[in-house]
Amino acid sequence: MEQTNGLSEELNTEEKKRRGRVAITLEDVHISYDIRNRGSIKGSIGKKHEKKRYYEAVKGISLKIRRGQIVGIIGSNGAGKSTLLRAIAGIFSVNSGKIDLHGNSVSLMAIGVGFEKNLTGRENIMLSGLLLGFTREKIENEMQRIIDFSELGDFIDRPVASYSSGMYSKLAFSITAVLETDILLIDEVLSVGDRHFKKKSYRRMKRMIEKKRHTVLIVSHSDSTLRDLCDHVLWLDDGKMVMYGPADEVLDSYNASMEDDDE
Repeated sequence: MEQTNGLSEELNTEEKKRRGRVAITLEDVHISYDIRNRGSIKGSIGKKHEKKRYYEAVKGISLKIRRGQIVGIIGSNGAGKSTLLRAIAGIFSVNSGKIDLHGNSVSLMAIGVGFEKNLTGRENIMLSGLLLGFTREKIENEMQRIIDFSELGDFIDRPVASYSSGMYSKLAFSITAVLETDILLIDEVLSVGDRHFKKKSYRRMKRMIEKKRHTVLIVSHSDSTLRDLCDHVLWLDDGKMVMYGPADEVLDSYNASMEDDDE
């Protein structure tokens, strides 16, 4: 019995160490877009020397997020929330600064990101899984579980271009819910779809979070969702970090700020 207790304590200590490790490091991250009005190809022929105009969407964000943390990201439209998630996912490149995932695998759930629209849902499951670093054998073994969870029925063998936004989100969520990565990035996907699927995906996300094996970043405008799921919240405004800390504390400050702006 003593040996068992000793082993259990050793495992608990190792798990605490793993959870205490940094999963994501952001060091003075800046991300800008070229916002020239490109127009048609014909109209752009004489404009190749036109000076570029940039919009800086993320402005010098530095942050360390530890393994197992559940972090909400809030801010008004255009605050840089989705841009930051896409940069962490590797879709956008930073202009300066550094993003370090410390060897962790990462997946992004977001509408309009990650699927080849001319491929079927089934083909996109395989492609997405491979891009996430899973083997073909692993994806094939989990294929039916993903399809069943998505509830897409015969649409799974139709091109994703024919999907509604709700169907798209079902497929995106189902892939990530079954093929779990170390870091989960969620951009409003929990708010899309029919009521039944919202509840099912919300329950699944809560179970994944409770395991404390994943580091999760959630962009949402839902105060109740962030309070329920997140232990910390990052508040962005105009690309800058306004506040980062315990969820209730940051959300209370954010809501108070919004009320002051309304007045």
